[in-house]
Amino acid sequence: MKDRKRSLVAGICVLVALIICLTLTIEAREEDEKQSTDSKKRADLITIDVLESFGALERPDVPFFHDLHTDALQKDNKDCSSCHLVEDRQTGRLSLSFKRLEDTDRDGLMDLYHAECIGCHKETTSTGQTAGPIEVCGECHTNRIIASSWTPIDFDKSLHFRHTEANKDPVTGKGDCGACHHEYDEESKKLFYALGKEGSCGYCHKAETEEKRISISMASHLSCINCHKKKQSQKIQAGPVKCGGCHNPVEQKTIKTVENTPRLERKQPDLALIKVVPIAGEQEKDIGINPVPFDHKSHEKYNDSCIECHHASLDSCAKQCHTSKGSEEGNYVKIEKAMHQKDSRKSCLGCHNIMQQKQECAGCHSSMKVDSSDPSYCQKCHLKAEQDISVPQGDEEEKIIAEKLLNSRKKITKTYADVDIPEKVTIKTLADLYEPVELEHRKIIHTLLNKIKDNNLAMYFHSDEGFICQGCHHNSPSDKKPPKCGSCHGRPFDEGDIHRPGLKGAFHQQCIGCHDVMNIEKPKATECAGCHKEKTKID
Repeated sequence: MKDRKRSLVAGICVLVALIICLTLTIEAREEDEKQSTDSKKRADLITIDVLESFGALERPDVPFFHDLHTDALQKDNKDCSSCHLVEDRQTGRLSLSFKRLEDTDRDGLMDLYHAECIGCHKETTSTGQTAGPIEVCGECHTNRIIASSWTPIDFDKSLHFRHTEANKDPVTGKGDCGACHHEYDEESKKLFYALGKEGSCGYCHKAETEEKRISISMASHLSCINCHKKKQSQKIQAGPVKCGGCHNPVEQKTIKTVENTPRLERKQPDLALIKVVPIAGEQEKDIGINPVPFDHKSHEKYNDSCIECHHASLDSCAKQCHTSKGSEEGNYVKIEKAMHQKDSRKSCLGCHNIMQQKQECAGCHSSMKVDSSDPSYCQKCHLKAEQDISVPQGDEEEKIIAEKLLNSRKKITKTYADVDIPEKVTIKTLADLYEPVELEHRKIIHTLLNKIKDNNLAMYFHSDEGFICQGCHHNSPSDKKPPKCGSCHGRPFDEGDIHRPGLKGAFHQQCIGCHDVMNIEKPKATECAGCHKEKTKID
């Protein structure tokens, strides 16, 4: 009988081992296949679908690998002009279109592609080299789904600074902002540089081409690639001219990042007073909300570009677009909504909420519910000024008021003295099954404080010395001796308030939840003894 049991156990062990090995093999194979697929992805995939503008296509679009063809041309000492005509003879700028400056009719355009592409393939093949399809239509016009690794590139302040330095006059040391930034003159029908009106390219050039304005994609490729090509022809080091150089995620990681770039100057204020701008028939004093002092200069350091906040233009948010009642320029989004959207990085409240999700902050904020109806919640930003500011102020006066208000805000950098913080707290909730848990109470508090010591947002918005305690004692008033958890969370949970967990659930939710969001190593959920030592059983 014992032998049969041993055989059965051994058989089960072998079966489990086989299952584990099979699972690991499948996972390894899936990972290899994924890596293999990823390695085949390219950033230079372009879809040739120009005939769609003339109506429905008879055959599928043509996937075209641009860098693959560029490399093939370079081997024959050919360049971009083999496929792209000169659009501007004065600057030597090439057209983005293939072998044409403008589209003709459907048949003419189709014949152009067939003649030039197939002709080039035939010519290349005649020299003994490998080339693309010649006779079979389905080899170019394919329904095959081809994955792309194309990734947009952010023109952040590091790249902007590098381009500014590259365009400086070697003699005078002055930059040439007009090399990229321009306005359009309706009378002369020409582009010109307007000093002090520099803005993001995306403010004018949208996703799709509009009347008198080409798309952001076309504008970027025309300006960037042609500038890079021109500098390279002058034996000057410049940026890439191939798709992968900018849009391959692997290549992007190799782009040099300049740390601590100088401030980008455009006569922006160091400090500002954000007020609700009254519209016709409305008095500022009737709006009934205190202004918000805003440290513009310090916020610039936290963002990679101006468009993270100024998404449509560099004008004042409240004065130009988002008024108290909304305006056409601001898509009728009121200033209140623009500044308080909880899930948008472009709004103050949304950006602050996103910052609270960082690992060092999430341990407390992930479980805390903010009562936005509490007046003190609004007053952390909307500070009351000593003087009447319902009367219109000049920019310099508003700067002085903003500075006074910001200086009046108390910065909290520490919590209670150690003598007022218990070193350890004993949790006995499960004492009938396990030994009590000793919580390293003071050590946890100092660890949390140390993680946010350099976080200005945390230091300014934590309103008193007891703020760090409220991460766990979340519904208690700030005090040196907050009530025990059991005063709110009963044993078991309260049937009359199903959203309030029982004491055991509250402890597990708080402790395990905090460890999860702060990425703290912890025992597995099924290993209770990792925190709770099992009581010794007495026979």
